Amino acid sequence: MLKKIGIGLLVILVVIQFIRPAKNISTAVAPNDIAAKYTIPANVYTTLQRACFDCHSNNTNYPWYYNIQPVAWWLQNHVNEGKHELNFNEFAGYTKKRKLHKLDEIKKSVTEGWMPLNSYLWIHKEAKLTKDEANAIAGWADALRAEIDKTEQ
Repeated sequence: MLKKIGIGLLVILVVIQFIRPAKNISTAVAPNDIAAKYTIPANVYTTLQRACFDCHSNNTNYPWYYNIQPVAWWLQNHVNEGKHELNFNEFAGYTKKRKLHKLDEIKKSVTEGWMPLNSYLWIHKEAKLTKDEANAIAGWADALRAEIDKTEQ
């Protein structure tokens, strides 16, 4: 009986390898990309690319283990949730109210240390923010928030 269960599980594991989610890959610059409309200091942009864009943009850099199911489903769900919360490639298309709220969340998330997520940092050690990087992002978010609040309707 255990042998049949083991074989059944093995067959299921092999079959699910062929059911893959669509990848979040786009090389084109989106018209609503945050960098297309707003100034981002080079050091902040580089940090955002390294620590945030895999989950919060239209272009994810997938690790090798993305090719293993059910890991790919879990990762793609995580990316979809991240993009739903904040997508830097769509930021300029947000309402003023949402932009201001997201900038507040960006500042809070990096200064309080809950972004990037610990589960992401387990594998992506390079995404861990230093205090200076977190402060730079927070300062930029504050400045951009003030600019948007003053200039946009």
